[in-house]
Amino acid sequence: MESGLMRRRAATLVLVLTAALLPATPAAAASIPADLAHIGNARQLIVVTAPGWSSTRATLRAYQRGGDGRWRQVFKAMAARTGYGGWAWANRRVQDTGQTPVGTFTITRAFGVRPDPGTRLPYREVDGNDYWVGDRRDPRTYNLFQPSASPNRTWRISQAERLAAYPTQYAYAAVINFNRPSGVRWDAKRGEYVAGKPAHVGRGSAIFLHASGKGATAGCVSVSRSNMVRLLKWLNPAKRPRIVMGPSKVITRA
Repeated sequence: MESGLMRRRAATLVLVLTAALLPATPAAAASIPADLAHIGNARQLIVVTAPGWSSTRATLRAYQRGGDGRWRQVFKAMAARTGYGGWAWANRRVQDTGQTPVGTFTITRAFGVRPDPGTRLPYREVDGNDYWVGDRRDPRTYNLFQPSASPNRTWRISQAERLAAYPTQYAYAAVINFNRPSGVRWDAKRGEYVAGKPAHVGRGSAIFLHASGKGATAGCVSVSRSNMVRLLKWLNPAKRPRIVMGPSKVITRA
């Protein structure tokens, strides 16, 4: 009996060691959404995890919750680039640091220099007249899309991103609603977008999920152009998509 018990124990030890050495399966990865803190009523999730606070590389995974309440990964894991300054908690981030904000954010619209690839998000094909404002001296339009031809423009061109100037990165992009003003609407009389409540001036603007350029971003998250198209075609506002992003060790609190 003793020798049989020893054989069974040895076999169990081999199974345990083998399991520990095997790579994580898609089923294991698909359990991530259940551990996240702020997903609310989202039925689509994009989860971006980085190895550490100073990392400029990350992994993006997309999940969808089915009618049975279970989350399932919908694409293979995607390589992503993030800010050249590493990461910072969203409520501590400072403009022009190159840091990617840690947190959970909604995704409600998209844009691109190229035509709509078939997304269900509201999509704007931008041209040379389209800017994203980051002018600290103009809180009213901070972190808002604006046309430069507005007859009542108060923001400075030098303090805004001309979107068409980045045909590679902004070929396709989805707006991450970090530090976004609330109650945004189009004012036809002014010829510009206005907000009910301004964004936090100085925390940063123009944080997008967009196509990758040559290296790290200035705080955005980027993936290959082909993967960006896949994500845009998949995103559905009816499923209340959110993006959760941060270093792996804090992602469940992001």
